[in-house]
This record gives sequence, structure tokens and C-alpha cells, in this order.
Amino acid sequence: MITIAVLTLKEALRRRIVAVLLLLTIASVALTGWGLERLVTLARENGAEELQVQLGVSQVLILVAFMFSFVLAMTAAFLGAPAIGGEIESGVAQSMLARPIRRADLVVGRWLGLAVVVGGYAGASGLLEILVVRVLTGYAPPEPFLAVGFLAWEAIVILSLAVALSTRLPSMASGAVSVVLYGLAWMAGIFAGIGRLFDVGVIVEVARASRWIFPTDALWRGVVYALEPPLVIFGAGSAGPAAEANPFYASTPPAIEFVVWTILWVAIALGLAVLSMERREI
Repeated sequence: MITIAVLTLKEALRRRIVAVLLLLTIASVALTGWGLERLVTLARENGAEELQVQLGVSQVLILVAFMFSFVLAMTAAFLGAPAIGGEIESGVAQSMLARPIRRADLVVGRWLGLAVVVGGYAGASGLLEILVVRVLTGYAPPEPFLAVGFLAWEAIVILSLAVALSTRLPSMASGAVSVVLYGLAWMAGIFAGIGRLFDVGVIVEVARASRWIFPTDALWRGVVYALEPPLVIFGAGSAGPAAEANPFYASTPPAIEFVVWTILWVAIALGLAVLSMERREI
């Protein structure tokens, strides 16, 4: 298993996947950092109060995190999608499994190597963005490590789904399904907020159930909560259900039992991937 994971990491380096991700990260951090620096400088020159500046920076940082979450979702989906299916289609899996390698080791090893790539990319990029914002604007979110942790785990959930689907579906189909489900989960979170606003209980319950089925939206709310200054949470809380309908606001982080469930969710997805691979004819 560890051997497969190491080979997966080496393959990512050989194909320059890591190098491309690093270049994209540097470019996006530089661009957003320059934009925030200009925004803050001009706002202060125009007489904006420091509290207004810091609140504005916090909201822009959340929007940057939202953009980055979609980048991570795409990265995780299209790294995980060919992890098994692509090797079966190319015939590589047949030659590997002809050796004394268990199918479970192949699946879990591939997932582990890709999880290191995706999680490392999310962690390094997220912390770099927060550091640049802190240096250029003076604003630091209240829980930067928690925000990056939720962001990385959200990507690993999508990766786990893509790997599981790749044991049965073609690579392109696995990636597309994973990305679409991610988008639907985010929309379900919005429906839950709007349902509470208009007191539509059925919509709220269905949307809540969807979070347990595919937990990416609740993890995203954890990212938002960790990036928001306490003043925003206190002020928006007075708006009641109207604030909860905002996908860029979270009054509380995900509950501990939900976080534990996401860990079990990933384990279940991996277990189903192994079971599917064991029963597939190659």
C-alpha cells in the first residue's frame, strides 16, 4: 500500500502536476494579494475607518476561499477520476495485479498518494494566501488553520468519491459526476438557508439530509466560520434566518459529530471502492 502511494506521488511529480499546481498557486496568490493591497490602500486614502477596511478584507478573503474551493474540487475530482479507471482502461492495472499486489492495496495506495497531493496543495496554498493577506493588509482571520483544514478535508471527500466511482465508471464520467455532486451539495446548502427564511420545513429537512449524504457544503460552512471576524457573526446574527440564507456566512462551525461523520464517510467510500474493485473483472 505504501509503495503504491509513493509511486503515485512520484508519478505526480514526473507528470509535473505538482509543479503546475504550485505555479497556479503563486500566480493566484500574487494577483489576489495585489488586488487586496490596492483596495486597502485606496480605501484608507479615501478616509475609510480601519474597522471597515478589515471587514472588507475578510469578505474578499472568503470569496477567494470560495474560488479556491472550486479549484480544489476540480483538482481532486480529475486526479481521482483516472486513479483506477484510467489504469484499467490503459491495461496498466492488469500488469500490476498480475504481481503479488492485492486490489485493496492498489485502491488505498492510489487514494493515499493523491490525498497527500491534494491535502498538501490545499494546506500550503491556503496558508500562503492568508499569510500574504496578513502582510499586505494587516488582517488575519480568527482561525486560519481550522479554515485550511476544512478546505483540505472538503477536497479529500471529493477525491474519495472520484476514486470510488473510478472503479466502475470511465475516468471522464467519474470526474464529471464528482464535480456535479459537489455543485449540487452547495446548492442544497443555499436551499436550506432559503427554506429556513420562508419557513418551508420540507425543503430544510431535505437539504439537511443531503449534507449527510455528501458533506462538502457543511465543510465549506466551516471554512467560512473560521475566516469570519467575530463582529460579522455577531452583527449578522441579529438578522436571523435571512443571514443563514447567505452561502458566505456561517454562525457556527460544523458540529463535532458531523466532523466525525465526514471521517467515517471517507472510510466508507474507500471501503466501497475496495469492494467494487474486488468484484470487478479485469
